Amino acid sequence: MDYLFLIQKSIDYIDENIKEDINPEILANISGFSKYHFYKIFNIYIGMPVMEYVVKRKLQYALYDISKGQKIIDIAMDYGFETHAGFTKAFKKTFNYPPSIYRLHAPTGIPPKIDLFKLREIKTGGIVMQPKIIEKDSFKIAGYGFKTTMKNSKHTRDIPVFWNECGIEGCEAKLYKLLNPPKHGEYGICVNVDMETDEYFYVFGVEVLNFNNIPEDMYRLEVPAATYAVFTTPPVEDNDFVSSIQGTWKYILEEWFPNSDYKIDDTNLDFEFYDERCHPWEYDKVVMDIYVPIIKNRL
Repeated sequence: MDYLFLIQKSIDYIDENIKEDINPEILANISGFSKYHFYKIFNIYIGMPVMEYVVKRKLQYALYDISKGQKIIDIAMDYGFETHAGFTKAFKKTFNYPPSIYRLHAPTGIPPKIDLFKLREIKTGGIVMQPKIIEKDSFKIAGYGFKTTMKNSKHTRDIPVFWNECGIEGCEAKLYKLLNPPKHGEYGICVNVDMETDEYFYVFGVEVLNFNNIPEDMYRLEVPAATYAVFTTPPVEDNDFVSSIQGTWKYILEEWFPNSDYKIDDTNLDFEFYDERCHPWEYDKVVMDIYVPIIKNRL
C-alpha cells in the first residue's frame, strides 16, 4: 500500500481528534506501522517529528479560537495544556514568536491540514519568499493613532477604515505638510498591547528628525535599533493589496519562522512601511514592506 496514503490517515486522525490526548502509539496503529518505522516515515514525509506536528497543529486550532475572543486559559485547557504559561512556552518553542504577534495578525481561519496527495501532484510545499536581513538604526516617528481591540478580529476592520479616512487628502497630507519628513513613506505600528484586555494602540506616522514642534494631538514614538527581516509583499493590483499583506504575514508566521535560523525579537517592534510603491496611480502592481525584528536561534 502507498505509504503516503497511510501517513495521510494519521494526519486526518490528528485533525479529527485535535482536542483529545494523541500519542504516537495510536497514530502508528492507525497507519499500520511499528512505532519505530512510523516515527521515521512520518518525519520523512512531513519534515518534523510526529509529536512536534501534533503540538503545532493543536496550537493552530487554539490560536484561531483565541482570535474569536475566547479566553486563553480556557482554550489552553481544551487542547491539553495545563497552564497559561505552558501554552505560551509551547507556542514560542514551536513558532519562535509570542502569542501577542499572532493575535495582532489574527488568522481568518484554521490553516488547512497537510494534503500529501495534493503536494505530490503540484510538487511544491508552497511559496518561497526570502527576506532581506538588515541592521536598522533607531529612528523617530510622529503621527496619529487610535485604540482598537483584537476581540472578534475588530482590528482587521478598524485599521483599513482608519487608513481610508487618513487618505491623501486627510491626515496623511497633514503629516507631510506639518512635519516635512526626511523621506517619503508611512509607518503602521501597533504599540502598548494589553494581553489581558486585548486592546492596543495603532499608530500611523512618518519619520521625523526630532520631536521639536510636533503638534500636541500627534503621537510620538522612538523605534530602537534592531535587526530586521524585511519582507516585500507580492506585486498585486490595488484591490488585492490588503489580502496580499495578510497573506504575507501568514507566510512569515506559519512558514518562514518555523523553518529559519531566527526567532522574533519580542523586545522590539515590528512595523509595516508604505512608500510610493503602494500608490496605484503610479504603479500597476503595488507592494509594501513588513519589518520583523529578529534574533538568531541559540544552538
